[in-house]
Amino acid sequence: MAGLRLDRREAEVRSMTHLPLSGGTCRPIAVWMGVLCLALVSSIAAQASDRKPDQITAIPFAEVDGRELLLDLYLPALTDRPPLVVYVHGGAWRSGSRSRMPLTYLIEDGFAVASVDYRLSPEAKFPAQIHDIKAAIRFLGAKATVFGYDADAIGIAGSSAGGHLAALVGVTNGHSQLEGNVGSHLGESSDVHAVVSYFGASNLLTILSQSTPKGLDVRVPALKLLLGGLPEDHGGAARLASPVHHVDVSDPPLYLLHGDQDPQMPINQAHELHGAYQSKGLPVIFDVVYGGGHGGDSFHDAARSRSVSEFLSEHLR
Repeated sequence: MAGLRLDRREAEVRSMTHLPLSGGTCRPIAVWMGVLCLALVSSIAAQASDRKPDQITAIPFAEVDGRELLLDLYLPALTDRPPLVVYVHGGAWRSGSRSRMPLTYLIEDGFAVASVDYRLSPEAKFPAQIHDIKAAIRFLGAKATVFGYDADAIGIAGSSAGGHLAALVGVTNGHSQLEGNVGSHLGESSDVHAVVSYFGASNLLTILSQSTPKGLDVRVPALKLLLGGLPEDHGGAARLASPVHHVDVSDPPLYLLHGDQDPQMPINQAHELHGAYQSKGLPVIFDVVYGGGHGGDSFHDAARSRSVSEFLSEHLR
């Protein structure tokens, strides 16, 4: 958008050099005007080169039961129609905030990023979370020309519970039970074209059997809130909420990052989704963070940030 603003300003300034002039006495004025205009354009360009990304906070994208769902939008400087990445925060499905958005490096690399609200599990059980995220994607698609990103190049990323939700959104493009009717843009697509899951769940039917005692302390109460009880007692909902049970040949490319020492989210969850993708011949990267726990700087170091950015560039640009 910054580039669009600069282009329009340059066009307006340059048009001043083409004012109709007559007679020899006007030529010095025209030359002076041309020099002045070029200097002004150079000044504008220099200021724009130092421009920081735009951040637009608290944009309402839907209303549910009398309360607004909001998103924060980050737009890269001097990039026309950038790809868009929707970010889904973590917090065991029951807490967390869209304000904690760790993917600032993507904005620097020319991506727009939208960090979105969704109803947390103490407020609403699954599949409300997916309905809300898909509503945000539909809203963002409808408003692409307003904000200036590319509605045909939308990816999704998330961390922990947000990684699970991002993967589930990615493998359920057009799923009738998971689209929901949240928001005012039901005619828009909620499809995404690439997925990045940071240490997310993939199979709620197996996660507890794979968990450490510490992991059980976190996941048992979290799953009871999300599903309304333990997965073994709510098998239909647990299966519907499990990305591994939705993978088919039409699904978008996937990038998985998971620590091999994660005490909360078993790495076998990533192995399961990786295997499901491989069985369908789908593009997938499984990046094991050796020695990594449940999050931390090692997931966003320079090498991994570059790798994720290149993956998204390959599949969204």
